[in-house]
Amino acid sequence: MANENSYGFATWTSFIEESQIRALLKYNVKYYFAGGKPGIIPTDIFADILAELSVKYKENPKMALDDLNYGPTGGQPWFLKTLAKRLSKVRKIPINCETQWDCVSITNGSQQALYALLDTMIDPGDVIITPSPAYLGFLVPAVKLGARVIVVPTDTDGIIPEFVERAIHLSKIKFGKNPDMLYVVPDSDNPKGTTLPWDRRQTLFDICENHNILLLEDAAYAEIQFKKNPKPIKTLDKDNSRVAYLGTSSKEAAVLRVGYSVLPDNVKEQVLKDKGYLDLCTTTLVQRILDIYYTYHIDNAMKRGIPLYKERYEAMAKALDASFPAGTRTDPTGGFFIWWQSDNPDFNSSKFMEEVAIPNELLYVPGGPFYPITGHKISEDGNDLEPSTPEGNTMRLGFSYAPPDVISEGIERLGKLLTKEIG
Repeated sequence: MANENSYGFATWTSFIEESQIRALLKYNVKYYFAGGKPGIIPTDIFADILAELSVKYKENPKMALDDLNYGPTGGQPWFLKTLAKRLSKVRKIPINCETQWDCVSITNGSQQALYALLDTMIDPGDVIITPSPAYLGFLVPAVKLGARVIVVPTDTDGIIPEFVERAIHLSKIKFGKNPDMLYVVPDSDNPKGTTLPWDRRQTLFDICENHNILLLEDAAYAEIQFKKNPKPIKTLDKDNSRVAYLGTSSKEAAVLRVGYSVLPDNVKEQVLKDKGYLDLCTTTLVQRILDIYYTYHIDNAMKRGIPLYKERYEAMAKALDASFPAGTRTDPTGGFFIWWQSDNPDFNSSKFMEEVAIPNELLYVPGGPFYPITGHKISEDGNDLEPSTPEGNTMRLGFSYAPPDVISEGIERLGKLLTKEIG
């Protein structure tokens, strides 16, 4: 019998653990504030779409055969045209939806697009700049693929451009390399919920232009906004050469795992080559369902859903302010998350969750995973890079899944437990 320990695994398996958010999905608790699970999905609309397709497929077996078959790696043309129209008309992305629809491509979720972009752009030792903290679904693949991640400070308006400039300068001095990529989530970012004002968006675009850096704009929460936000950074990219723009159906429709992108042409070519080896193609049936949704239903669904998400945010913010101990929280204008940091630097939110929160039917995401496993930050004097360290006294609280009454009750319970623990 073969020894079960005789296999030789890839090096990354020894230092990268399972995603903290994926690991938390195994818990079934009363008060779920962990992963960004949409709690407001227009299930009635999707039921109608599926019923409509059921009739169409019986009437048109050829259409059914095509929709239940393989398709182009980058997406079906009819779906790409629908997405191009929305990107052009609603988000003002500078593409002609009639003649440039093929600028759009799709992936199995925007997570696949993030991975494929890193896989095609990054060699071991290359440099990436991200906010601190940043989305762990970007950070972990970046480290896995050997990138050197430089994190830069954020405030209540998101990433601070002056520190991006400084990080570029220090990367050239310390590593002898110009950074390859800047990653930002401009609208209600994950995990802090902050939104970049227009002047910072312009400045970041100019920085990337001046230093020949790909700007990765993750617009996952662009549609889930409680008020009108500044235009996407991509609107500045008139010749489609500087910004990789990523959207996803998972927040604005349902978790059908379709991401959509507008990438510079040479980047798109390589990303789709990579996608072809990752999954061959995205399921055509899913594209058909979403094509009908984006053509006929999304605007009404958003009008219904966004006010309900706002109610959930307001319930969480009110309960936090009333019951939590000394600390600071962000004040998002959309998205799914509030970020809280204790005034006590010794508070360990991960240990507290395991020992206190979970036994009390509470779940959130500790802040530690939103900092790179290995990475660099700018030193206090601004003249060097030093190892980055996670801030363990932080937590990400998701308001997207639970209804307002459950949020109020759960956050009050969590606040009492925190107050008992740290005063």
